[in-house]
Amino acid sequence: QVQLVESGGGLVQAGGSLRLSCAASGRAFSINPTGWFRQAPGKEREFVAAISWSAGTTYYADSVKGRFTISRDNAKNTVYLQMNSLKPEDTAVYYCARAPGGSSLFYPTSYDYWGQGTQVTVSS
Repeated sequence: QVQLVESGGGLVQAGGSLRLSCAASGRAFSINPTGWFRQAPGKEREFVAAISWSAGTTYYADSVKGRFTISRDNAKNTVYLQMNSLKPEDTAVYYCARAPGGSSLFYPTSYDYWGQGTQVTVSS
C-alpha cells in the first residue's frame, strides 16, 4: 500500500503562487513516476504534470507549461508542484497520484494510488 497526502492548497489572487506538496508513505514510492491532476466542479479530472522516478523527465499540460514546475525529493518521499502566475481557471481540487509505470502518464487510468486532494482557489 502507498498513502499519498497533498498539502499546500488555499486561496490566492490571480497572478499569485502556491506550492503543493505530495508526501508518500508505505511501499516504495521513489522508484515510480508521479503525477498531478486536477478536477474542477462539473469537469473531468485532467492531467497537470508528471515526473519520472529519477526526476530526469517531466511532462506538462499545455495549459500550465511555463507557469508550473514539478519536482521531487526522493529522500523525503515528496513530490512538489510549484504554481506561479495562477489564473482563475486553475481553480480546482488538485490530486497527486503514483503510477506503476509502463503506461502513458497523461491519463488517470495509468495511476494506481491517489491522494485525497487539496483545494486551490484563484480569485480574479
